[in-house]
Amino acid sequence: MSDAILQVRNVVKRFGGIIAVNNISFDVREGEILGLIGPNGAGKTTLFNCITGIYTPEEGKVYFMGEDITGLPPHKIALKGIARTWQKTRPFKKMTVLEAVTVGVLLRTSNVDKAMREAEEILKFIGFPEEKINALGKDITLMDHKMVDLARAIATKPKLLLLDEVAAGLRPHEMDRLAGILRKINSEKRITMIVVEHVMRFVMGLSERIVVMHEGQKIAEGRPEEIANNPKVIEAYLGTKPV
Repeated sequence: MSDAILQVRNVVKRFGGIIAVNNISFDVREGEILGLIGPNGAGKTTLFNCITGIYTPEEGKVYFMGEDITGLPPHKIALKGIARTWQKTRPFKKMTVLEAVTVGVLLRTSNVDKAMREAEEILKFIGFPEEKINALGKDITLMDHKMVDLARAIATKPKLLLLDEVAAGLRPHEMDRLAGILRKINSEKRITMIVVEHVMRFVMGLSERIVVMHEGQKIAEGRPEEIANNPKVIEAYLGTKPV
């Protein structure tokens, strides 16, 4: 696909005798928001780890902007323009919000004052409460932490952002707010996204296309309405074939 920013080709990752990712292939088009869904243990986070250099796949290739990045270390992949958030929030208890986001900016500059100004701009862009930017990590809410994780990731100036269960633990109105922020980042900063999520309402409403994994394999790919009515997907989630 000529407009693909990321191409995953026949990727396999094993842990001992267990195949966590089994011959996965798909493309991510530049500028889109792609959902990546599947039951617990489907291999979604392992696949993210293969894309971002945490793991090296035993087989297959990962291409980013036409370049083979398979097996490169994470810091080199980050510099090429891939950022991610993590499944579990990582509190920065003794740092302020502004300091935490400044760390992300420092990937691409050594000027701390400049980095701090950029961090402020990013926090303002995503709508982080201005009165909290000097608050310590131990004093902010879960929603605030999610926004800081997001700000820190986009501070590295990625072309592709991988979001791992970013809506987990949030209330419905917080999810709606977060979805609005992600759409703004996608459209105004032109950052392509892959969203791993278990909250179906959130990922279906946000994504243009969905890839579904089950037991390490891709079992479906298509528009959200196609995926919602796909018998293989329903069986994977419910454990029974639809009547």
